[in-house]
Amino acid sequence: MSEWWTYGPRDLLLFSSRTYYRLFELYNLEWWPLQLAALGLGAAVLALGGRGGARAGRALAVIVALCWLWVGWAFHAQRYASINLAAGYFALAFAVQALLLLWLGGVRGRLARAPAARLQQRAGLGLLLLSVLGFPLMAPLLGRGWTQAEVFGMAPDPTALATLGILLLAGGRPAWVLFPIPVAWCLISGATLWAMDAPHFVVVPLAALLAVGLAVIGWLAGPVRQAPGGLQQ
Repeated sequence: MSEWWTYGPRDLLLFSSRTYYRLFELYNLEWWPLQLAALGLGAAVLALGGRGGARAGRALAVIVALCWLWVGWAFHAQRYASINLAAGYFALAFAVQALLLLWLGGVRGRLARAPAARLQQRAGLGLLLLSVLGFPLMAPLLGRGWTQAEVFGMAPDPTALATLGILLLAGGRPAWVLFPIPVAWCLISGATLWAMDAPHFVVVPLAALLAVGLAVIGWLAGPVRQAPGGLQQ
C-alpha cells in the first residue's frame, strides 16, 4: 500500500473530465433559457462597472451577491455535490460571500468605483469582459459544445473572476475580506482542471493572482488623484 504523501490531486479526484463537463451540460439543459437572463445580468454588470458611482456600486453588489447565492445553491448544492464530496462546503462558502457582498457593497457602499491606477482599471474591466463574454466561448473553442458553456451568474469560475474584477475597479481602498473566497475558489478550480489535464487550467488561478497583486500594489501606492477631465495623476 502506498504512503499517503505519495498521492497527488490526480489520485484524489473522484470523477473524470467527461463526467465534470457532462455536469455542466445537464445543469445548462435543466435551467435553459435562464442563461439568457444571466447574460443580460452580465451586460448590466459591464455597464455598471464602467459607469461608476455609489448607486452603481450598490447595484453591482446586489447583482453579484444574488449570483453567488444562485451558484452556491443551484450548482454546488444541487449538481456538483453528486460527484464531489466537498461541494456542500463550497455552497456554504458561496453563501457567505453573498452575505459579505450585500453588507459591504450593498449597505456600506464599498464597491463604488473609485480612482485607481490605469493598469488596475484596465485589468478590472478585462476580468469582467473575460467573465461575461469570454467564458461562454471557451467550451465551443475547446471542442465541448455550447451546452457545456460556463456562464457568468450560473457557473462558479466566471462569477468569481467577475467579482475580482469589480473589486479592482473599487480602487485603492479595497474591501480585503471580499477577496479570500473568490481567490480560494479560483485556485481550487485551477487544481481541479489541472488534475483533469484541461489545457486551460492556468487561466483562472493566474487571473485571480493577478487581481490580488494589482490590488495590493494599488493599496500600497495610495489613492490616485483625479485630474480635471477624469484623467489619473
